[in-house]
Amino acid sequence: MTLFLISLVAGFLTVLAPCILPLLPVVVGGSISDGKINKKKAFTVIVSLGVSIIVFTYVLKVSTLFIDIPESFWKYFSGGIILLFGIITVFPKLWEQFDFVAKLSQKSNLALGAGFQKKSFLGDVIMGASLGPVFSTCSPTYFLVLASVLPQSFLRGSVYLLAYVFGLSVALLLVALLGQRIVSKLGIASNPNGAFKKILGIIFIVVGLAVMSGGDKIFQTALLNAGVFDVTKIEQSLLQKNSNSAEKAPTGETSFNSTDSGITENASTPNSKVDYLSLSAKQKKYKLAPEIKNPSGFVNTGGVPINLAQYKGKKVVLLDIWTYSCINCQRTTPYLNAWYTKYEDKGLVIIGLHTPEFGFEKVLKNVEDAVIREKIKYPVVLDNEYATWNAFGNQFWPRKYLIDIDGYIVYDHIGEGFYDETERAIQAALGERDSRLQMGTEIPSDISKPEGVVTPDNAKLGSHETYFGSARNEYLANGKKFTSGIQALQVPDTLKSNVLYLSGIWNFVDESAEASSGAEIVYRYTAKNVYLVASSDQGSIIEVYRDGKLVSSEAGEDVDKNTGTISVGQNRLYKLIEDSDYGTYILKIKIKSGTLKAFAFTFG
Repeated sequence: MTLFLISLVAGFLTVLAPCILPLLPVVVGGSISDGKINKKKAFTVIVSLGVSIIVFTYVLKVSTLFIDIPESFWKYFSGGIILLFGIITVFPKLWEQFDFVAKLSQKSNLALGAGFQKKSFLGDVIMGASLGPVFSTCSPTYFLVLASVLPQSFLRGSVYLLAYVFGLSVALLLVALLGQRIVSKLGIASNPNGAFKKILGIIFIVVGLAVMSGGDKIFQTALLNAGVFDVTKIEQSLLQKNSNSAEKAPTGETSFNSTDSGITENASTPNSKVDYLSLSAKQKKYKLAPEIKNPSGFVNTGGVPINLAQYKGKKVVLLDIWTYSCINCQRTTPYLNAWYTKYEDKGLVIIGLHTPEFGFEKVLKNVEDAVIREKIKYPVVLDNEYATWNAFGNQFWPRKYLIDIDGYIVYDHIGEGFYDETERAIQAALGERDSRLQMGTEIPSDISKPEGVVTPDNAKLGSHETYFGSARNEYLANGKKFTSGIQALQVPDTLKSNVLYLSGIWNFVDESAEASSGAEIVYRYTAKNVYLVASSDQGSIIEVYRDGKLVSSEAGEDVDKNTGTISVGQNRLYKLIEDSDYGTYILKIKIKSGTLKAFAFTFG
């Protein structure tokens, strides 16, 4: 019920999002008819927009037809239709000049032409429908429903989706009717062929070109940098509170835009007299774990495929969803290794489900190398297509699902922390297995304390994950955000905190930014530890400075403490700073040789 209300509020607030503001003139203008208040046109445009969002969502979820179509297709699709409306609005006779229009005899094509030119009912439907894919990309709540709720429950996800669309439609209707009333009061649109219509057409053309070229993203970024009210932050806050209250969130962190949360069920002391739940009671209380779907490879299995079904009735399974460049995942690995060693012969199977964040994490050899570095002995399954991730309705790294002997998820924890609680849940599940199978196995009751564990203090951590690639570089401070291609950049004299500065010639692509010797990276951070996800095809040497001096005693594991340098090669996370306490410093990375490909900063 809480997420239903959040979806409703999120839909209403979406009209104030910076990515939507540039499109509001199209909604208002598309619903104006000869300078009069035309509620029918407004309803038609907005209902068509809402329906297109729903259809667009279902197509993405139930069809494989569009999986390989890039996101850019949808901006060209929507922007192109808006652009065509604008051109025909400014030059209404242009439509008649196309030879193919004269030759088409079908009524449907003639109606389409009339819809564009005269803004008929069909034209209003096309106008609204073209905006659906654009409007559906501006709300974190929408993405939560799309990625998490719909895969688990089509009915529940559909209800939340309808709530989001209803809230959005109500807000847009209010905006359209208010705009119509203002236009009518001013009388500026009394002449349907006059200047107002031409101006409206020009606005459509500008907006269409902006959507197609990515200019709307630049406008969005400018609004955010200017401190304009960002409603997505309200949504994130509401979602966070909902997660906290529903899942009893512990302390810790994740690397995927949310808070940690965990729930413990039936975690009793093992090897004591326990009345375990009957199968019928489990069916009411827990969910069956979905099967591993469409795996892309296996590590530590001798090449033999594995699944969850083979362990049902025999073993307890701890499924750990991770990705190897994620520092939050790396910090949980010592506990997983300790539990595997301790409980493997007691009936526990640990399966690492490796779901990649970056493209290079899909490569089997890279995952195999990471498994060796992390001393992981348990099986790892590559989930390159996010098939199992979506089947579980997951959206976080790391996440642990404990699956009991009957195949039910009896424990679920997101993020780091709560290791004692997790181990108690493992012991309880193993105790039930031993009781059911009458194995007579002594389940340890002590709690593991692995060495070399790093536990971040989130109260003192002030810096956030920061991406370099054009798809997510919202914290780039001195260049064009969300823009692919080459940029020549300079670092200003005054630095803001927790934003990214680059110096030199950088080539931006979706996931990374690349530069050669002489280029620099500067970041004013508040943390104890600093990590960089990076690679170099031919090898690169970088120097690491803090507050103007080469790092020494505070240098991370991958830094040569004598020279303050790192040899970057493999696609992985590099540990730059590992200090004894938290503080605020200026980090500078100089590329001394080769070409560096930078993906993300993370902190701890």
